Amino acid sequence: MGIFQGFMVLNDLAENVKADARYAGADNFTGQVVDGYRAPKVVGTEELGAALKEVAFEAGEKGLGLLLFDGYRPERAVRHFMRWAEQEEDFRTKAAHYPNIDKDQIIPLGYVARRSGHSRGSTIDLTLFYLSDGRALDMGGAFDLMDERSHHGAQGITREQAANRAFLRDLMLRHGFVDYENEWWHYRLKDEPYPDRYFDFVIE
Repeated sequence: MGIFQGFMVLNDLAENVKADARYAGADNFTGQVVDGYRAPKVVGTEELGAALKEVAFEAGEKGLGLLLFDGYRPERAVRHFMRWAEQEEDFRTKAAHYPNIDKDQIIPLGYVARRSGHSRGSTIDLTLFYLSDGRALDMGGAFDLMDERSHHGAQGITREQAANRAFLRDLMLRHGFVDYENEWWHYRLKDEPYPDRYFDFVIE
């Protein structure tokens, strides 16, 4: 099955865009491939792609590229997250992803939602990298770190890390995105084309 009508693969959106589809592999907070991700692709609506292309162009002028972690998220993946959150703690991913909270706090604290805006197709998780050597900018915390350190305005990060986050935020907001206060990497297209529709097609 191909990509759903109105959606597109974002991996090769521009020369300075690359993807690291975390939920298509085991390098994520569940420690396993997530339901609905059968290929290492980051997918989104065509409107999301158009806005990200503008972001990538401006980033490229600064010698930077976009590294995409996740876009459209099938509803079955969200259900997978819920099942994982209800399972007994095995500590396999705790140190990397939620070192300072208990597993049963992840949903109440808003780090994982029972219904995700990602499933509407116009939300993106991303960071920036240097085109010169491929290094990701230091944001003071990794993608999917469920911790106050990931919040906008977090205490305990360096001036450089805060500046990098602010640069990404300003860049995204200039091109029609809104941020999420608990996750420096998470942005939603303000004028999303499917504000009330949640999708569940498989990424393959």
